[in-house]
Amino acid sequence: MTLAGGRGRAHLREMEPLYQPVFVLKPVAEDVWIVDGSAIGFYGMPFTTRMTVVRLRSGELWLHSPVAADPGLVAAVAALGRVGHLVSPNWIHYAWLPDWKRLFPEAVVWASPGVRERAAGRGVEIAWDADLGPEAPEAWAGEIGQRIVTGSRLHVEVVFFHGASRTLILTDLIENFEAGRLPWPMRALAWLGGVLHPHGGMPRDIRASFRGNRAELAAHVAEMIGWGPERVILAHGRWFEREGAAELARAFAWLDLPGQSLSR
Repeated sequence: MTLAGGRGRAHLREMEPLYQPVFVLKPVAEDVWIVDGSAIGFYGMPFTTRMTVVRLRSGELWLHSPVAADPGLVAAVAALGRVGHLVSPNWIHYAWLPDWKRLFPEAVVWASPGVRERAAGRGVEIAWDADLGPEAPEAWAGEIGQRIVTGSRLHVEVVFFHGASRTLILTDLIENFEAGRLPWPMRALAWLGGVLHPHGGMPRDIRASFRGNRAELAAHVAEMIGWGPERVILAHGRWFEREGAAELARAFAWLDLPGQSLSR
């Protein structure tokens, strides 16, 4: 069972948080923080939620995959700077964007490919302002690089790289659940899905969706490795605090990666 399995009529319910403390800014590097939110369930499988916050040189804040708008968290984020960008990184990460937009109406809400249709199909009204493309927009060009990972019949995701801190920000391309933090019945599901720590990786259903286009995915992964990330932030499970490029190579060892990475 993977997050991508939440497509269809997945039932969401609040579950016990797995990464305490939740709704607290946790420093990652200079001008980069993560926030662990409450867990939600897809078919009973607990999925952690995690937001990444980057403070741009302009002082504006860039929020990737916002978690629930807890009042204390909102105040802490506002104290860092002006919330300028609310980012949906893929088609299934949008749940709390409306709440943050109401609180920060001047923030630009960025849509990833397919998320407009996904949200509308589930009756979630979001005031989208702009679409993410294969290159970083002017608002964060030169600070946060981005690419759209293509080649899947199911899953399209925008990946980001904060150059100053060498931080790669992924969402569902890699998941890394820790067995000790999962209920017993769910550990086998995580193992079957190929997302159990320490061998977390791409969920098997997403992996299968690249069948016939593995070379395209391999080129994307090679480029990310070529960026030389020191750390890799994931939305679900334990993220990689060091040796990020090596962790990417390990997680995608099943691919035939090109001999050299693409240029940035």
